[in-house]
Amino acid sequence: MTTEQQQRGLVLVVEDERSIADLVRMYLARDGFGVHVEHDGAAGLAAAQRLRPVACVVDIALPGIAGTELCRRLRENGDWTPVIFLTARDDEVDRIVGLELGADDYVTKPFSPRELVARVRAVLRRTAGPPPGTQPARAVGGVTLDPLRRAVTVGGAPVHLTSTEFDLLAHLMSRPGRVFTREELLASVWGYASHSGTRTVDVHVAQVRGKLGAAATLIRTVRGVGYACDE
Repeated sequence: MTTEQQQRGLVLVVEDERSIADLVRMYLARDGFGVHVEHDGAAGLAAAQRLRPVACVVDIALPGIAGTELCRRLRENGDWTPVIFLTARDDEVDRIVGLELGADDYVTKPFSPRELVARVRAVLRRTAGPPPGTQPARAVGGVTLDPLRRAVTVGGAPVHLTSTEFDLLAHLMSRPGRVFTREELLASVWGYASHSGTRTVDVHVAQVRGKLGAAATLIRTVRGVGYACDE
């Protein structure tokens, strides 16, 4: 692994179609990442636990353990490494199930390798957080969010969010009372805007509310528009 690849970190790719795996490996390596590839779910899960990659690119339809089950087991064990799903079906149900299990993003086959690399980099930028001292902790409605530590607490108790869930909540809390459209949230949090992707926002908001428990009323739905964070 080169010095640049060591700096960018290792990405785990779990994909049973070897031609796709080789293509993803090539483009990630070109962008400076180290890459480890597995071709079935059980080996992928073991590699994720052993290698501690900076991100995982996981096909949903894997032999042995499905990609969704792989993600579920990681999250169940407290591993919040960013996961990007690859799916052969442009099926909303599949995407929603993946996001509910804690995935950070998904890409539908056939896909542009460059877009996939861009998605990996975007997720890692969000995970890295802001430079030290640039953003103070925010407290709204009993919820405290620390951008530097990327930590959220409710009444002092920690709340475990994926990197995307954290950034969604942080964006809403950045301007309490301001109503954000779904398209605005897609552009600011996910880095793209498409009316067809607005269901993704709804699913993530539901996930965040579920994790906030009694403090979920912090996020207000504005029917037909989007969401706001109430003071």
